[in-house]
Amino acid sequence: MSMRKKIAVAIALASGLSLAADRVAYANATLDIEPGARSAALGSTSIAVDGDYLGLISNPQQLANVDYTWVNFSHTAYYEDTQYDFASVAIPLSMGGGLGVALSRFGAEDIPYIREGEDVPLGSSYNTLAIADYVLSVSWGRKFFNRLDFGVSFHGLYRDMDQTGVGFRSDLGARYRVVDQFYVSGLLKGWTSSATTWESGEFEYSSPEFYLAASYGIPVKYLYGMFNAYWQSAGVFHREARDLDYDTDENGGERIWEDPFDWLSGGRGGIEFEFDFGLSLRAGLSSFTTFQSVTAGAGIVIANFLEVDYAFESHPVFSPVHRVSVSVSPYLFGHDKPSEGHLTPADASKALLAEEPDEVVESAPEEKAPAPEASRPESEQQKPAATEDSEVLETPSAGGLYWEE
Repeated sequence: MSMRKKIAVAIALASGLSLAADRVAYANATLDIEPGARSAALGSTSIAVDGDYLGLISNPQQLANVDYTWVNFSHTAYYEDTQYDFASVAIPLSMGGGLGVALSRFGAEDIPYIREGEDVPLGSSYNTLAIADYVLSVSWGRKFFNRLDFGVSFHGLYRDMDQTGVGFRSDLGARYRVVDQFYVSGLLKGWTSSATTWESGEFEYSSPEFYLAASYGIPVKYLYGMFNAYWQSAGVFHREARDLDYDTDENGGERIWEDPFDWLSGGRGGIEFEFDFGLSLRAGLSSFTTFQSVTAGAGIVIANFLEVDYAFESHPVFSPVHRVSVSVSPYLFGHDKPSEGHLTPADASKALLAEEPDEVVESAPEEKAPAPEASRPESEQQKPAATEDSEVLETPSAGGLYWEE
């Protein structure tokens, strides 16, 4: 085959692949579901929330600050018996940062269906089926320059529906401490694109999207706690994410350079007050475009090793959602948190690896200071010198000499 024919074939194949690939909004949409009750109660501002290890899908950079191993579980019951179950583990690494692994299932059971051409059955004798999405995620995060937290995550998805399919997405996240407790964050979602291929041969993908977020905390001494505020933006690059969300205005969903105020209205936010004794109260809006997206919740630290969170989420169309999550630390189950000035296990490992052996210098053995007279054995105590007026007597029973005036 000549070079011209090879080039023509390559162009034809590339054209065929581009035609077969359909650009859609929300490919692998299961990855966009909020699993953590804490972030959900804060209006799903998960990119801005630190320490919610159920939010690793959208916030891998928080692994830069993990000090202990945490095992996390959440359960959500949606409308029509649809359920979302999520489990994750966050592990500190000795070289710094942390590793996270998450597994989730979103699906429904006992869905009635009628095959084409069949009559509608009488009563409840329907055929049933089940559909489910399974997601496996691996995330890594680490701190740089003492102010920048960086994270990356990879997600694989398997769909078991009327036909099977597989999907993939990878994200990049970062958080920077501007000053004190003020942080700005960003997430580049689907930097590899978010793609799905189906058993039928159809291929779908979504282009990368970028989100901004910010958080600020201030101590409130009179109330014995900390007040935190969170904000997360709408997508920066595309408008379809807004058009398919809560927006009820047909002309809404403009991008930031097209209409900054409209773009800001597509964001979400939340507030939280953390009491020193372990109780947290939360509220938020998952979309600034409608108050029907209000969220609320609470969290409590039952023990150093056990935390429980609850979230309530309203929706302008669907039924409200209740979400519960639990986090357990196996290490803290048998150990207390180190007091101020002491190192955590992760920091201790880092310090140990960073230590360099000191040069061995031979030195003369230190001379021991003489022990106090009263503390030395009787045989080593200094005896008074004999004088002319004293008489030395020997007492065999005493095993020594003594003087008598």
